[in-house]
Amino acid sequence: MSLVARYLEENGIPTVVAAAARDIVETCGVPRLLFTDFPLGNPCGEPGNADQQRQITSMALDLLESADGPRTTVQTPFAWSKGDAWKSKVFTQEQPWQTAEIKNAWLEKKALYRKLKEEGSA
Repeated sequence: MSLVARYLEENGIPTVVAAAARDIVETCGVPRLLFTDFPLGNPCGEPGNADQQRQITSMALDLLESADGPRTTVQTPFAWSKGDAWKSKVFTQEQPWQTAEIKNAWLEKKALYRKLKEEGSA
């Protein structure tokens, strides 16, 4: 999404990216970022919370109108209603959801991609 935003901006279309992964999106250099400190996949609010979603959407439109410089980031004031326990499951080196089988399959696909890329097939 960040690359699409940059492309659109380069072609005269202003954008705002609403995201829940601030470090990643800021690294990509989007012009305007509305950051919500929620689990990934929920940058526009909690499921079923239409009022919160409207407020976040309104903040994004306000940012589009008011940003006064490149790479502007605004953080929404919301807290995940179920607390911050989700962070301990995401921000860990162990990655408890990743079994050895899943990791090995990923490494095999990664090696295949590199091989195909060297051969000019990827």
